[in-house]
Amino acid sequence: MAGSSGIIHYLQTSDAVTHGVAYVLLAMSIASWCFLVVKSWILARAKRQATRAIAQFWQAPTLSEGVAVLKRVDRERVFTPLAEAALHASEVDIPGALLARVERGERVLRALRQALNASQRRLEFGQVLLASVGSTAPFVGLLGTVWGIYHALGSIAASGQAQIENVAGPVGEALIMTAFGLVVAIPAVLAYNVLGRLARQLSDDLDGFAHDLHAYVCAPVEPAPVAARPRPASTH
Repeated sequence: MAGSSGIIHYLQTSDAVTHGVAYVLLAMSIASWCFLVVKSWILARAKRQATRAIAQFWQAPTLSEGVAVLKRVDRERVFTPLAEAALHASEVDIPGALLARVERGERVLRALRQALNASQRRLEFGQVLLASVGSTAPFVGLLGTVWGIYHALGSIAASGQAQIENVAGPVGEALIMTAFGLVVAIPAVLAYNVLGRLARQLSDDLDGFAHDLHAYVCAPVEPAPVAARPRPASTH
């Protein structure tokens, strides 16, 4: 753009408030994009490993060996905490403690619920950042625009040159801040929706896995078959 107009000219001639708004929008954009890249990698990797991790877990002969399998396959530790909680709750047996008076099914259910909530919070971590950036960035940009228009009109009124060409340039430059706000907000909103969908899909898988674990751990143990005693030989 020409040296007397455009983004560079507007930022060079603006005051500290406009610079502050620009820096805030820049920080919001950097934070949202960094989180978008990292969170996309984590959720995509967890989703890719989910099917294989659950399948290999249920192929293990015992619960403890299944936990060991999950530790190797579930590198994002999405499903592993649930299996570890179920294993620990099923093995706890402290005579005389309050926990020993709780039924096995309730004890396992509580442990699974706590582990499930922890895994879901980990999946949803940072979503508030994207939602906040997507909802506030346009208003931050609008603040810069309003402030820029206010100063532009004040300068024009002080100079006494209120022709349309003298008004359109400064006002048009002030609208740049609104555009900046939209540029920051739109990717954040799209990322919030896409990553939220991936997190909900993993949460559904976690719910099913927790239900299956509870059913397995609390299933009644079938008694071992008693070997038939040999019949005494006939004396006749």
